[in-house]
Amino acid sequence: MSRYLDPKSDVVFKKIFGQHPKLLKSFLNAVLPLPEGGSIESLVYLPGEQVPHIPGFKSTLVDVKCTDAHGRIFIVEMQIQWTKSFMQRLLFGTSTAYVRQLEQGESYDLLKPVYGLGLLGSIFDQEHEEWYHHYTLVNVKKTNREIKDLQLVFVELPKFKAESMNERKLQVLWLRFISELDKKTTEIPLEWLEVPEIKQAVELSEMSAYTPDELAAYDQYWHYVSTEKTMLRDKFEEGKAEGKAEGKAEGLAEGKAEGLAEGEAKGILTAKQSMARKLLGKGLSLEEIGVLIELPMTDVEQLAGDSETV
Repeated sequence: MSRYLDPKSDVVFKKIFGQHPKLLKSFLNAVLPLPEGGSIESLVYLPGEQVPHIPGFKSTLVDVKCTDAHGRIFIVEMQIQWTKSFMQRLLFGTSTAYVRQLEQGESYDLLKPVYGLGLLGSIFDQEHEEWYHHYTLVNVKKTNREIKDLQLVFVELPKFKAESMNERKLQVLWLRFISELDKKTTEIPLEWLEVPEIKQAVELSEMSAYTPDELAAYDQYWHYVSTEKTMLRDKFEEGKAEGKAEGKAEGLAEGKAEGLAEGEAKGILTAKQSMARKLLGKGLSLEEIGVLIELPMTDVEQLAGDSETV
């Protein structure tokens, strides 16, 4: 029985999409919001030195930049743990790719559209069920008017449900492959194997296709991911412990004056606010704090603003 590796890891993802243009072409055609009649016909990888390096993004899995026959540029990135900075990183990389198309003195009409694709192994939008997020530059008052030269797409893999987009079968199958395949997989769905490109991707995910060094790198990657998550959780628990006593005391004092029920609710809110201040001081992003303590982003942003003015 074959054993498989998770394609969300850097070693596997790069082997599949960083070394096989045919597979990347099929994947991008399925996932990106390309204009009608504008599917990718061919791909070439740009030199690695053109991918902007930004320190502090250790959990980004892969940066694949490629162009199609029409000159469009694609940046494919994989990220396991969502952070606020990832959106800026992808925007920075996509913008840099757009700017670097021209040599000094060349005409701006030579510029081609650039797409940035972020595949996320965690959830960043806690308020909505949508898992596919497409961003363009839109006129604030006339939203039907767009500047489409710079586009970002974020796919939240944990939210992805196959039944939600049956009308785009290839997209569903590719995202199922990315989302579902891992070391626990014992049987490959027949519909995956019916698509030659996905069948090849499955074969490239078989453990037997990797050298001992690659397998060691695979295990090290997941060890790093676990360590990163543990450190984040430890920061949260530390802030939670410090803020709990402070918030409880404040909440009880207010509860005596306003009534037990109202005071209890007030105490919970105050405890969360106190906890948020502690986590802000420990360097967590606003999005991470909002998710961890289930506090509305408006409240977190207000607390951050108050902290800056103190």
